[in-house]
Amino acid sequence: MQQHTHFFYALAIPENEKADLNKKCISLQKEFPFKKWTHPMDFHITLAFLGAAPEVKLNISKDLLLPGIKKFHPFPLAIQKLGTFGKNDSPRIFWAGVQNEPKLHEIRDNVYSACLKAGFQLETRPFKPHITLARTWVADSAFSSAALDESNPFGEEPLTFIAHEVVLYKTNIGKSPKYEAISTFTLAGD
Repeated sequence: MQQHTHFFYALAIPENEKADLNKKCISLQKEFPFKKWTHPMDFHITLAFLGAAPEVKLNISKDLLLPGIKKFHPFPLAIQKLGTFGKNDSPRIFWAGVQNEPKLHEIRDNVYSACLKAGFQLETRPFKPHITLARTWVADSAFSSAALDESNPFGEEPLTFIAHEVVLYKTNIGKSPKYEAISTFTLAGD
């Protein structure tokens, strides 16, 4: 089976906060046995998943995105909660969620709109901003959602950071870290 390179736009997590988040993940690994934990350099908040994409469409999306992204200023975000996607007893995705920040949704809408105008078919589910921490529950016992609150390292002390870049990433299958920055758009507030 041939695997294609995929592309996606994401909000970048600053390097220091990636390291802090990774420290939290190391402590979570003991309690939450997932098969694959995300490499700390791969932490991000996906804004639009493009899939396999021809270069011409990528270039159009970048040209459409730049004017809108430049108007946004950097802004604070706080990682506050843990959650999962998939079956309740054996989730496929374990994630850290950020607080509901209107500016993040505005940026996502800007990116999403530019990608649609460039001809991409995008995910239509509601945007749920998160950072994927791990994949595929592998414990013999069923996953307990109560443990998400009980073991949340962000509950009393959220991990805060300043969001200042939107990045177009390329997926390098079989590599670790597997995401490679192709283009970076700075939130400059022009």
